[in-house]
Amino acid sequence: MKSTAINTGLIDRKEKDKEVYMESRIATVNRTTKETDIRLTLNLDGSGQCSIDTGIGFFDHMLSGFARHGLFDLTLTCKGDLEVDAHHTVEDCGIVLGEAVKQAVGDKKAIKRYGSAILPMDETLMLCAVDLSGRPYLCFDVPYTVPMLGAMETELFHEFFYAVSYAAAMNLHLKVFSGTNNHHIAESSFKAFGKALDMATMYEERLNGAVWSTKGIL
Repeated sequence: MKSTAINTGLIDRKEKDKEVYMESRIATVNRTTKETDIRLTLNLDGSGQCSIDTGIGFFDHMLSGFARHGLFDLTLTCKGDLEVDAHHTVEDCGIVLGEAVKQAVGDKKAIKRYGSAILPMDETLMLCAVDLSGRPYLCFDVPYTVPMLGAMETELFHEFFYAVSYAAAMNLHLKVFSGTNNHHIAESSFKAFGKALDMATMYEERLNGAVWSTKGIL
């Protein structure tokens, strides 16, 4: 009952913020290349509902964790050249998700801008920190000891987060402090990212509609 109450409170807070600022923070991005065909819709003020089909089961599982723990509504379909490998699908989904985040936050007025989470998952402890600064940068300190998780190469997690950070123009740090189970390491990184991004996109009432920057723009 306690966890349900906490989730309900977060959803209510998002709904309250949306009513105060009267802005829809929903973005739809479609991207078609010779390698992938992607359709994505992201609602920053959602409740964690998602429908994801990338053709890579493990990747779908990771993205579902991101959406659920960030309380984002996310629909994503991708038809990629999986007969080659998963690289183009994972990287391009990262590009599209990053573009959707950038569109959804808009001018970034009155948002917290910074978000962070230290997330435990059994033996694993993961850190994620986000700054919606308008300056892309990825610091990724998450080593893996196996080459594959399901049908997904573990080296592609770096490619995904790199693509997200640069398309969204965000500063993104991921670091694992402890962990031996590669599934837990991967899953905790996506969940921590969801929670950190949720915090960064929340409204800060004390800003009175201003951008949280000494420059006045992000």
